[in-house]
Amino acid sequence: MESDLIYGFNFFGTIFITALILLILKGSLFMVKQKNAFIIERLGKFNKVSKAGLNFKIPILDSIAGRVNLRVRELPVEVETKTKDDVFVKIVVSVQFYVIDNLDGIKDSFYQLNNSEQQIQSYVFDSIRSEVPLMELDDVFAEKEKIAFAIKNELSDTMRQFGFDFIKALVTDIDPDAKVKHSMNEINAAKRMKEAAREEAAAEKIRVVAAAEADAESKRLAGEGIAKQRIAIANGLKESVEEVKLAMEEHVTSQDVMNMLFMTQHYETISKLAENNSSTIFMPYSPDNVGDLQMQIQSSLIAVDELKKKSKDAQA
Repeated sequence: MESDLIYGFNFFGTIFITALILLILKGSLFMVKQKNAFIIERLGKFNKVSKAGLNFKIPILDSIAGRVNLRVRELPVEVETKTKDDVFVKIVVSVQFYVIDNLDGIKDSFYQLNNSEQQIQSYVFDSIRSEVPLMELDDVFAEKEKIAFAIKNELSDTMRQFGFDFIKALVTDIDPDAKVKHSMNEINAAKRMKEAAREEAAAEKIRVVAAAEADAESKRLAGEGIAKQRIAIANGLKESVEEVKLAMEEHVTSQDVMNMLFMTQHYETISKLAENNSSTIFMPYSPDNVGDLQMQIQSSLIAVDELKKKSKDAQA
């Protein structure tokens, strides 16, 4: 009976000790995932930082105060401010930051700031409202990299003492008031219409000048053609006169030959008109008209001879 009691006591004692050991091990061993850090406090005071892997703490004395994320995080911040030319604009900035991965950095990021993201937002607000009011609206769009660089530098200098560092600040959106955007669009449209009108006027000028040059060239060529035609006619008449004089008696003058040629040409023209089976109307005429035509052609022949002489003299 006594042996049974001793056996039962030993059995339950073993179970108790085993459970106690398991409880102690469970309270002392813990796992930390990659890119995380646990803050371990001993009796309410900072003790150490436990990083990724299997870690040990003393049960009851040590406790996990919190977890620190070591990944790169992004915080979007929307700020409304006024530019130098009194235009209200909303600017969205995405801040990329991380906790400095060392003992002091992790400790400071956990203990120094009560709400780190809210504190970062406040610094972004202050930085933007220091830079943008010094710029006009067009410069805000053109120099957003300058704004982002100023924000990043100010945050890095200020927040490094709290265990945070910054990779980059990105100005992702610049949104002026709707009325301002409408006015800007109208100004741009007017500029484009003005430029289009200027280009159209230049094109029209080119077309007009080209047409005038083409017309002048056409008239010049037509004049040269008419002049050459008249010279050819005059030369032909001259050759005809010479041939007729040679064929007839020597006392025949050029005037007699010209009269004969004009009369012959006159009757040939009338006969050709009669060859076509069509109605022909003869206008009243007299020999005086033929004489006038003769005088005009003779004047043309004299002018052609003078032109030839001047041309020969110029070449000599």
